[in-house]
Amino acid sequence: MEERGTTTGVRDRSAAETAAGGGGRSRRVERIMSAVNREPLTAPHRTRNDAVLALGVAVLASSFALTGGEGIRPDSLGWTLVLAGHVPLVWRRRRPVVALLGVVACMAPYYAFDYNPALPMPAIVLALYTVAATGAVHRTLLTGVAVLGSTVISNGITDQDEALDSLEISGWIIAVLVVGVAVRYYRLYVASIVERAERAERTREEEARRRVAEERLRMARDLHDLLAHSITLIGVQTSVAAHVLTADPERLDRKAVAQALDDIAGTCRTARGELRTTLEVLRAQDTAEGAGVDRGAGAGSVSGAEDMRGPLPGIDGLAGLAETGRGAGAKVELSVRADGVPPSVGAAAYRIVQEALTNAVRHGGRENLTVRVGLWTADGALRVSVRDDGTGGGVGPSDGTPGFGLIGMRERARSVGGTLDAGPGPAEGFEVTATLPLSREDELR
Repeated sequence: MEERGTTTGVRDRSAAETAAGGGGRSRRVERIMSAVNREPLTAPHRTRNDAVLALGVAVLASSFALTGGEGIRPDSLGWTLVLAGHVPLVWRRRRPVVALLGVVACMAPYYAFDYNPALPMPAIVLALYTVAATGAVHRTLLTGVAVLGSTVISNGITDQDEALDSLEISGWIIAVLVVGVAVRYYRLYVASIVERAERAERTREEEARRRVAEERLRMARDLHDLLAHSITLIGVQTSVAAHVLTADPERLDRKAVAQALDDIAGTCRTARGELRTTLEVLRAQDTAEGAGVDRGAGAGSVSGAEDMRGPLPGIDGLAGLAETGRGAGAKVELSVRADGVPPSVGAAAYRIVQEALTNAVRHGGRENLTVRVGLWTADGALRVSVRDDGTGGGVGPSDGTPGFGLIGMRERARSVGGTLDAGPGPAEGFEVTATLPLSREDELR
């Protein structure tokens, strides 16, 4: 048993070391790819890194001298020219063309003295590559023509028998320039992919923020409609009960008082139920977000949030609104001549009628208030009309502070692509009219 446990422990440690080694290799690969993909002109610590690279290239050139090769072995002058030619590489990314000119200025006399030709090659190749990898194509072409032209001309003047060597050198120069241009375009391609990904992420975040703002506004409208309607009805029904109690105390109409109190209780139950439904939707959304449901799903997550709202109220619920208005003491005349209304349009119409009825009952200013509610379809739109014959001209609170009733109704209409008008009626009272396109929902699918 002890031996088996020891074997298992060794195997676990080996697996952990393998995983750690794999993780270290992956991080090294990521760092290397990051260095390759990084834009050389904006890389951090580029001067320090280029100084280290120039020193490494100088060491490589010195190793070439130990292997012999063609040409004269460099003396003190030759080594001075070679080492001086590596100094401009320190600023190769900051000033690529100037660095190339500095390298060429030091290496040209070196070649003129017929020293070992292999020593300067790493520095020249690195300078040419930097020019091609950091500049436009036309600059690379001009640099290649200048370098190739000067090389061919100098070789032709000094020794015409080295024409074949000139072609070989020209091939290497062209290959270096082509590699530099290819690396530059690869970096541009990677940068464009990263930029598109960042832009897409920003767009998703902005869209998410916009949808959150729209959802908050929708819930604020729902709560306003619910609470304003319920509280207004409770206030009116309480006034009715108080009037019955104080009108003739000796001949108390217990049935009327009981009916008024029952209406208040019913309104409270309805408001409590709708408020509970709204809060359950909010809790469900918070739970889904906390658990990561549909995270990153884009439009699909929004659709899921909309599904959690529960059934939307529609024009089928207008009869109930009319009954609550009648319970508040108003005479409500309802006329509905509309079929096939989309759910979103029906919900908007329901909320508009609900708010208009609430305002009429609250600000009607008379006992025998009549409210005429009409809905009908015409010209591809649902027409909504709520007109009362009250004496109250405004729709704001009695204390004179502006409310959100008209603002909410207009937002309801705009949410489905419609319009809403509200103002004094042609003869008396107040009138609210809305036009809600029926095809709006089909267009949004």
